[in-house]
Amino acid sequence: MTTAPDIAATEREALRDALGLLKDREQVAERLLESSRKHSFDPDTELDWDAPFEDDKWFWPPELVSLYDTPLWRRMSQEQRKDLARHEAASLASLGIWFEVILMQLLVRHIYDKPLTSNHVRYALTEIADECRHSMMFARMIKRGGAPAYPVSRLHHNLARVLKTISTTPGSFTATLLGEEILDWMQRLTFPDERVQQLVRGVTRIHVIEEARHVRYAREELRRQMVTCPRWEAELTRISSGEAARVFSISFVNPQVYENVGLDKREAVAQVKASGHRREIMQTGAKRLTDFLDEIGVLRGAGRKLWVSSGLLAK
Repeated sequence: MTTAPDIAATEREALRDALGLLKDREQVAERLLESSRKHSFDPDTELDWDAPFEDDKWFWPPELVSLYDTPLWRRMSQEQRKDLARHEAASLASLGIWFEVILMQLLVRHIYDKPLTSNHVRYALTEIADECRHSMMFARMIKRGGAPAYPVSRLHHNLARVLKTISTTPGSFTATLLGEEILDWMQRLTFPDERVQQLVRGVTRIHVIEEARHVRYAREELRRQMVTCPRWEAELTRISSGEAARVFSISFVNPQVYENVGLDKREAVAQVKASGHRREIMQTGAKRLTDFLDEIGVLRGAGRKLWVSSGLLAK
């Protein structure tokens, strides 16, 4: 690990990467804190949780449903398609909670040895508070929608326990962006979509607005970490982030959703894997992130091959 004196000396220098000069860490955090004061929400009071759902509305845009435009989708009734969208919305919200619990632990680890009165630490604590509200909001949306929660598999649950324990600091921020940016892309399509239930649009709107700050914080810190960390740490980050991408892409939709809406689970999973539309959706959702990671040197070597195998990065 880089020592505290080394970090302090580096911070006094002008840091630069392939994207240009890095901004001052404290100034970035100060702007994010100001934005948080102006644009933070309490989902319990901001959203109308008691409003009835509309029968003709979706819980998720149909084009973002995993089976969209597959042979199985074309055989399904409109009612069954909408029911699948409702279950997939619950599955994605469950994935979001799992990921945010991991993220909160990684943020606490990050600030443990940082100056506790700094803007950088104050913003991390602000983000943790945001993530607490988001997790409670997602849980409430799942219950209100009437679908079950969909935890990730035991294997991935325990694999994530290992990954977050051994993760480097740059690896933690890469994983943070992995969990935030793809869902953010989908939610940016969801909250303005008038075909979607008003509650779901409200939940995604709050998440998009507040996550924009989280993405900025993680991107700025990841750039700094990749410039200042030792070579071994950068190499481990490339491998661990590729493995995280593989786990995340597999966990994106829980196969149990298919069985719960009356579909053959094995057939549905096979058709999702073969779907060109689904592959395009996932790669398009990840493109802004993968372009950024490529520019700052994360997508190299064996780690890049793992990203390709995850389906989130085209060859």
